[in-house]
Amino acid sequence: MSGGDAIPEFSKSKSGAKSGDGQEVSLTNLSAFASGPGIKSGKEVAAILAVAVIIIGGIELALRLFHVPLYIMPPPSSIAYALFDEFPLIAPHLGYTLVELVSGFTIGAIVGLVLAAVITQFPFAEKIVAPYILLLVTTPMLALVPLLILRFGFGYTPRIIAVALAAGPMVMINAATGFRRVDSAKIALARSYGASTLQIFWKIRAPMALPMILVGLMIGAIF
Repeated sequence: MSGGDAIPEFSKSKSGAKSGDGQEVSLTNLSAFASGPGIKSGKEVAAILAVAVIIIGGIELALRLFHVPLYIMPPPSSIAYALFDEFPLIAPHLGYTLVELVSGFTIGAIVGLVLAAVITQFPFAEKIVAPYILLLVTTPMLALVPLLILRFGFGYTPRIIAVALAAGPMVMINAATGFRRVDSAKIALARSYGASTLQIFWKIRAPMALPMILVGLMIGAIF
């Protein structure tokens, strides 16, 4: 496969890893991202809240001092009041939005995991899938949404598809990386005991890929 079409993959280096285009990717950073910020004390929580209050208060003060019109940028207090005052009207639509997000993310994650498993077991399939995945990753979703609306209308379908297209590639890339980062000695040992390809995948590849799959799900949720 040519370097331009290859799906980025992380190496097994402890100090860092290189993606398909040669960029350094720190596995430590990925682990830190997957495990969360690791808040240990109430002081850290208080510091985070204090910074948030200062930022929000600064925005509020600046908007009121410079008399910025509400239609350009309303102050945080006005947004909070409108959210509270109009919540009975917003609540049903909020529920619909959550359903669309969860449905799209679930579909994208499932398709991404299936494609990752396929290209891991059948390397030739990567030559077919990789160009489309890279196209989705590099294309802004705002450019695809109008096309989806023209094709599927203004209902649930284009929104769910948009979420799935945004989340799926991230899950697939990270899951494929996890499936491939399995120690070849373990696979050779399993084969020496007569394990089938499917058994190797479910008993060795899938469990060892769980950390990267979780990272992919988290990144997909952000996208």
